[in-house]
Amino acid sequence: MSQFDQETVRNFLLKVLPAEAFQLLQPHMKLMDLPVKRRMAEPGVVTSQVCFVEIGLASIVATTSDGEAIECGHIGPEGMTGAHVLLRADRTPNETFMQVAGEGITVPVSALNVALAKVPSAEDLLLRYIQTTELQVAHSVLANGRYNMHERLARWILMCHDRIGGDDLPLTHEFLSLMLGVRRAGVTDELHKIEGTLAIKATRGNIHVRDRERLEDIAGGCYGIPEAEYERLIGIALRRLPTQRSQ
Repeated sequence: MSQFDQETVRNFLLKVLPAEAFQLLQPHMKLMDLPVKRRMAEPGVVTSQVCFVEIGLASIVATTSDGEAIECGHIGPEGMTGAHVLLRADRTPNETFMQVAGEGITVPVSALNVALAKVPSAEDLLLRYIQTTELQVAHSVLANGRYNMHERLARWILMCHDRIGGDDLPLTHEFLSLMLGVRRAGVTDELHKIEGTLAIKATRGNIHVRDRERLEDIAGGCYGIPEAEYERLIGIALRRLPTQRSQ
């Protein structure tokens, strides 16, 4: 008997998956511990299972042939790793690994394909999820090309805040430099700028969100559209309620 129940799972996609599809996947579900740096998808390696993240934060990283790398997507409880299999791609040149530890529910790709073939409405849902990830990438490109560094940093902090429970975000300078494609020294400077607005409190390996509304003001137009589309297409609000302002 499976230990997973659709009413109590924390992953948004599993929660809203058509019940028939969830029942088909149930016997194949396994709970996986997701420590920091655990690889969820390796470049060029056939993907044998997907993971519906329950807790934690995974990064999708694009890397060039000469070793330049930048984060191009986040995956938290709103999503799944290995989403390229939904587009009939058995592997990807991108890498996915955990940046914030947590846990997730794994399902073999073979079982997922059977469930989606039998329940077309489930495939429709997951393809809509793919659309939201495409928008996330598109708006990352837009932010990189049209917004200042501190605005881009505010956007990434908000995206992490959406996906990580609580106001303390265990984000290292190494992670932030990967997100923004800048050196660690540049990250420190930009964190100080945002910290000066009292929107956050940055310490080693942690960012405490003090005032989410202020963070959204700093990010401006580079945050919000993909989040609104996720709610429209998936039916669950990704954006969190504003936090209380710290004294």
